[in-house]
Amino acid sequence: MSAPTLATSEAARQRPGQPGNSRTKNSHEGFARALRRNLSAHGFLIGAVLCFAFFSWYPMVREFVLAFQKTKGGHTTWAGWSNLTYIFNDPAFWQAWRNTLLFTGLALILGFAVPFLVAVTLNEFRHGQGYLRMLVYLPVMLPPVASVLLFKYFYDPGYGLFNRILQLLHLPDQQWLQSTSTAMLSVVIASTWMNMGGATLIYLAALQGIPGELYEAAELDGAGLLRKIWHVTIPQTRLILSLMLLMQIIATMQVFTEPFLLTGGAGPQGATTTVVVLIYQYAFNFNNYGSAAALGLVLLVLLAGFSAAYVRLSRSSED
Repeated sequence: MSAPTLATSEAARQRPGQPGNSRTKNSHEGFARALRRNLSAHGFLIGAVLCFAFFSWYPMVREFVLAFQKTKGGHTTWAGWSNLTYIFNDPAFWQAWRNTLLFTGLALILGFAVPFLVAVTLNEFRHGQGYLRMLVYLPVMLPPVASVLLFKYFYDPGYGLFNRILQLLHLPDQQWLQSTSTAMLSVVIASTWMNMGGATLIYLAALQGIPGELYEAAELDGAGLLRKIWHVTIPQTRLILSLMLLMQIIATMQVFTEPFLLTGGAGPQGATTTVVVLIYQYAFNFNNYGSAAALGLVLLVLLAGFSAAYVRLSRSSED
């Protein structure tokens, strides 16, 4: 009697609709759902990688190859180091680097210090911070071309707003964009106004993360506003300041829109010709794509060093 009983129980377990079969069916359905989910995720990932490779990696590789080639009459030949030799012997190359370094230095004085001071000021307000943050960030939301053209109107020597202000103050008018002494400074002022909103909000977020007990202890020690900034605010935000410094160096050394639209790229006696503007001139004014790619390669190598420093600081901040 025991053998039939065991066979019957085994057959019962194999009948459709029994718990054993439902568990097997659920496991298969779960595996199918996981497979479909993973295939979808990998499909989106592959699409993103392909887009990134096509629009980022391929131009970088193509630029590297083009830097050692020369195209003439529709025929491309290998040029070796001649493109690099050409740009290093071009006086415009060294002038462009001097202008770029001057722009970077002025932009760090204004574009690095001003957003931090604005953030410190906003952090002192207890009411209306949301409105003030929106007001500070508003220039970033404007189209860059519109912002630059607005400043071009302000800089006009005849009817511009800045010369009108100087006239009200009984000060002499300035040839803002037409003078070699003020052209680059004018470009820096416009660029600072256009881009300071994002940096200000980052600094403000870092300031709001500083414990209030530190400021209270500084006040008990008799520290004033400047001493609190020097001994509390700056040490507590040193890492953010370092990261923003590197990011601004990388960004300012690639400046193109502001000098190109404000001064036509070159400016008075080439005073606003930056490295990226010179790349544009090599490629589209002189049809010398090999030299443009060679100059871009030099800029790429330099910025790669700053980017490596930025990644290192980012990893240290995460640790």
